[in-house]
Amino acid sequence: MKLLLLLGGLLLIVEGLPYLTFPEAMKKWLAEVAGVDNGKLRLIGLISVIVGFAILLAARQGGWLG
Repeated sequence: MKLLLLLGGLLLIVEGLPYLTFPEAMKKWLAEVAGVDNGKLRLIGLISVIVGFAILLAARQGGWLG
């Protein structure tokens, strides 16, 4: 449970940094993303999930996570 809370906190920090440091650029970028086809966004999301899962599996197999 402790690891899950740590990961959640880290996720919020990483997700919030662009908005904190470059709010104007984020507004422009979000406007561009709003115009992207749903299929492309789903593909990007699927690739992100697969890569993230692969990283977690590699870390677990390599003993990085204890």
